[in-house]
Amino acid sequence: MLEIKTALQIAKPKAEVFEAIIDPEKMKHYFIAESSGMMEEGKSISWKFAEFDEYVPVDVVQLVPNELISFEWEGAAEKTLQVEISLTEVSKTSTLVKITEGKLEANEMGLQWFGGNTEGWANFLACLKAYLEFGINLRKGGFDFMKKS
Repeated sequence: MLEIKTALQIAKPKAEVFEAIIDPEKMKHYFIAESSGMMEEGKSISWKFAEFDEYVPVDVVQLVPNELISFEWEGAAEKTLQVEISLTEVSKTSTLVKITEGKLEANEMGLQWFGGNTEGWANFLACLKAYLEFGINLRKGGFDFMKKS
């Protein structure tokens, strides 16, 4: 079985990182273009990415303030997958962000999902770091080439 696992350390306290992930007004600066609302446990929301026309439904499974964000979404075609984002304090001013998503069988579809979503979560972490540490939106214009003409 394939499972995505990625991590990155961010030079910000856990509470600041947590808020940047659950608050759509902050997420718009590094990840999504639109959201139907704040991530809240048990709530269904939708995200829109600048590079795609469709909205992505997100079901928030669990939120543990400053520790864990867990949600389900259609991470692969017709497959509901669970994503867990855990936050670990490295120091008062630094947080390790770990993301897991999956699992899918190691077949052609699974390998395509694994490659694409691993790339996506690595991009999420790099963009989150750039936004929180330097106020930079790395995604702005970065995926214009993917828009349908």
